[in-house]
Amino acid sequence: MKKIVPFGILVIVVILALMFPGNVAAAKPAEFNAADVTWLLISTALVLLMTPGLAFFYGGMVRKKNVISTMLQSFVCMGLITIIWVVFGFSMAFGEDVGGMGLIGNPKSFFMMQNTLGVAWGTIPVILFAMFQLKFAVITPALITGAFAERIRFNSYLIFITLFIIIIYIPLAHATWHPQGIFFKYGVLDFAGGTVVHMSAGWAALASALYLKKRTGAEEAHTPARISYVILGTGLLWFGWFGFNAGSALGSGELAATALATTTTASAAAAMSWIFFDILRGKKPSAMGACIGAVVGLVAVTPAAGFVTVSSSLIIGIVAAVVSNLVVIWRSKTNIDDTLDVFPCHGVGGMVGMLMTGIFATKAVNSAGAEGLAYGETGLFIKHVVALVAVSVFAFVGAFILLKVTDLISPLRVTPEEEIAGLDVTQHDEEL
Repeated sequence: MKKIVPFGILVIVVILALMFPGNVAAAKPAEFNAADVTWLLISTALVLLMTPGLAFFYGGMVRKKNVISTMLQSFVCMGLITIIWVVFGFSMAFGEDVGGMGLIGNPKSFFMMQNTLGVAWGTIPVILFAMFQLKFAVITPALITGAFAERIRFNSYLIFITLFIIIIYIPLAHATWHPQGIFFKYGVLDFAGGTVVHMSAGWAALASALYLKKRTGAEEAHTPARISYVILGTGLLWFGWFGFNAGSALGSGELAATALATTTTASAAAAMSWIFFDILRGKKPSAMGACIGAVVGLVAVTPAAGFVTVSSSLIIGIVAAVVSNLVVIWRSKTNIDDTLDVFPCHGVGGMVGMLMTGIFATKAVNSAGAEGLAYGETGLFIKHVVALVAVSVFAFVGAFILLKVTDLISPLRVTPEEEIAGLDVTQHDEEL
């Protein structure tokens, strides 16, 4: 029965596709801005590139016997999450708000990508917006994988990320980015996913590390398989992040240019901050440290990219790198086996970015934003503190419950023998 169910779901998807062909165009097709459409097409492709980049980034950090399984956990999200998103995920995230609660969208609004031909989302086709947002949904569960790397069963992983997308990611996306979303109406600013993507993944990562407990032989020295993979992955992530942040302007104007600038300066500042802080602590500068620092900077500037100045982005990158580095040090002294430090880097980085947005946001950059603490206003910062607490509790508790549910359906953890042999061979019959 367990073997039949996955393929049976695909058969259902085929039947739904035949029932809802999606070939009905709007009576009066909308007009689109060609420049905006071009930039969003490019941005969508850039954001998709981030998931293979993450695969290299994580794959290079684990031990050689787990490289393929770790990379596949990222790649498979491009398949599974896409199907969920097209069938009902996008509709639940960005469809008409249900009940006026600002928590979830109507699955009927864009079910099977219905009602998208000739329809605009601002100045771009709604189908392009849907595909752009899909790439965010794809990479978020992939981010979590670094926390439970080297010890999770692949089939159980698929169940968990399916539940995570539906129950945690989609409600957060609706609440934060839909015009009727509860956080959106409250005034929370999240330009490209600090709350929706990085905080949700970071807190789910911490829950995963606590639930699955330590790896077998975790006390032994962990030797990364390929530092060169980590460097390659960082380059792909940094390149793709321009689509992630600058694309979130949903247009090709000055706001996109500003978001692109703040993105690269924050990352550069964080990379150097991580290196120099390591030197301050008496460590040698390392390629791994530079790469982790760069990614932390990208994470932290994500919610702020289109709301802060370039000068402020330098502060965000430097502060985030130091704070995340300190949390990594703290984590290493505990029994929490977050294999690749997802919570210190993505969870903490996302929270730092959210608070920094509340401090440095200014309407001079984005008139749709607000003035932050640095400009004499306290309202935005207080709202961000409230949202930070709410999202943290929701993502952590929700993920912990989903892990338990998944474990009841299909055991999450591989056997000690399989873990020692490595997941590449035991889960996939493949090896480097």
